[in-house]
Parts: sequence; C-alpha cells; structure tokens
Amino acid sequence: MKKRTLTCISCPLGCQVTAEINKGEIVSVTGNTCKRGDVYARKELTNPTRIVTSTVEVIGGESSRLPVKTRTDIPKSMIFDCILALKGLKVKAPLKVGDVVLENVCGTGVDIIATKTIKTF
Repeated sequence: MKKRTLTCISCPLGCQVTAEINKGEIVSVTGNTCKRGDVYARKELTNPTRIVTSTVEVIGGESSRLPVKTRTDIPKSMIFDCILALKGLKVKAPLKVGDVVLENVCGTGVDIIATKTIKTF
C-alpha cells in the first residue's frame, strides 16, 4: 500500500492529509479536520483541478486591466492553455462583477468571469 501526504488547500487550516492508495485506488484519507479535506485529497490524487486568476486588457474603461477568474475549477493540465487563451484578450467597458468575458475557455465548459466592476471613462 502506498501513502501520499498533501497539504489541504480547501480552507485556511491547511491540514496535513494522508491518503492510502492500493492498486491506484484511494482506500482511506486521514488527518483532515473537516470533510473538505477528504474530498480535496481524493480529487487531487485522481483529477487535480484549480481556479485560474489573471487579468485582461480593458478598452475605454476607468482601469486598463480587469481581474478575471475561471467561474469554477478546471483541470490542472489546462492551466497554461487557459492563460494562453487570455493573452491578448481585450474587453470593452463597462463591465461588472460576474460578467462573462470568455465562454468555455479551451473547451473546458468553464467561463472566464470579471471579478471587478469597471466603468467607462
């Protein structure tokens, strides 16, 4: 049986979570203070995902850059593709928090959304 220790990033506690793996299957997860630690460890070891944050250029806005993020997490293997998809993207003001600036980034089914409201000049 193989053991993997991870630092859980699901909440601020940062528990040291240990997963026992047998023949590629997660048998148990220990060390977590809350249920999110168990869910995190199982997901991280089978299909790791992340929220991506970045900025894009704004045209005609009170700010020249708009902070954006993926609406939900995407496969970790798609992070760089996602960043490349945002490179050179320009959006027009006005924008409000939650506006979709790029749909279905890299075919993940996840939208890129604004995380700040930006008014026009």
